[in-house]
Amino acid sequence: MAQRFSSRNSGYQDYSHTQGKVGTGGGHTPRDRARRELSQNFLVNRQAVESIMEVANPRGLVLEPGAGEGALTLALADRAAEVIAYELDPLPAAKLSARTRTRPEIRVVRGDFLRARAPRTPFAVVGNIPFSATAEIVDWCLNAPALTSATLLTQLEYARKRTGDYGRWSLRTVSTWPWFTWELRHRVSRNAFRPVPAVDAAILRIDRRPRPLVADRASFEQLVRLGFSGVGGSIDASLKTRHSRVDSALAAAGIAPGTVVAYVHPDQWVALHAALTGPPPRA
Repeated sequence: MAQRFSSRNSGYQDYSHTQGKVGTGGGHTPRDRARRELSQNFLVNRQAVESIMEVANPRGLVLEPGAGEGALTLALADRAAEVIAYELDPLPAAKLSARTRTRPEIRVVRGDFLRARAPRTPFAVVGNIPFSATAEIVDWCLNAPALTSATLLTQLEYARKRTGDYGRWSLRTVSTWPWFTWELRHRVSRNAFRPVPAVDAAILRIDRRPRPLVADRASFEQLVRLGFSGVGGSIDASLKTRHSRVDSALAAAGIAPGTVVAYVHPDQWVALHAALTGPPPRA
């Protein structure tokens, strides 16, 4: 298994942790430039590490993308987790390997986390991940059948968008809601990192539900995509292009006619799907 956040897929080599464009002459030394190119902002605040451990509650097998110099790696192992730590940069990877040589519960892998084969047995993901690779890492987690949870240190704005903290809900969150919960657990100051990024971070927790809220994944995802298509400017206008009984289904889900799709809570989508795909009510 290898870790490499490729510029072709995620912009990992072309953007910093703050998603700002990296110029060819940026940085003061070759090492500084390497840190920027690899989107490296190491976590140096012990309280932030403890907050991540509190949220993650690590047990069993944990995969850690972007291990860096091992601030989270050691904390995870100290809490009885078996850790596979991925790091692309050869220098911190070598340092972490040397530092953990006597820790059999830690395995350091230099290479591409995104190309790692997901374990077939239950596991969690915990990591201080590059902001520019967040979407790809989250997708990897959501597509891993045996994943139980992901505790990720992300850009604050990303965590707020995915957890409805702005009062609006994204397509990604809604379409996965019957199978995963999304929570913003703690905010983390940018000053907890070295180098200091331009924005604050947050601890995002994603949990697989023990039992899905919807049985037919394909039809639910199709419904959500239709709702978010923007046809007509409201959820009912979009859904009426393919569905009948929309008005009664909206009423059953507690959604007012004319509601903009982003303001529909994911739980209401579950109720809406049940109303539209279930048997029609008796007259």
